[in-house]
Amino acid sequence: QVQFVESGGGLVQPGGSLTLSCTTSRSLFWLYAVAWYRQAPGEQRELVAGIDRAGTSTDYAGSVKGRFTISRDNVKNMAYLQMTSLKPEDTALYFCNFQDVGRQEPWGQGTQVTVSS
Repeated sequence: QVQFVESGGGLVQPGGSLTLSCTTSRSLFWLYAVAWYRQAPGEQRELVAGIDRAGTSTDYAGSVKGRFTISRDNVKNMAYLQMTSLKPEDTALYFCNFQDVGRQEPWGQGTQVTVSS
């Protein structure tokens, strides 16, 4: 079963930085827009950032704009989320998937990001 695999999470102090990565075995990765999502305990999963299939257009949730940067490498079937100026409210389980809900794969395990002093 095709699934995204996320990595790079960890514990970081407020103001710190992390870069998340995800990959998939899906052969047509390059055809679709990809997005990062996050889910905090007791809350619904929310879209954090999206990038079009060519990697030329991005969009961000207002809460992360200016602090997070999404990118992708279609040769490696990888997507990345650079996170800077992290805040405690960024603490969540982070996932990636295709942005088009109709094309999404089953959700992976995610990678935990904890921002705490």
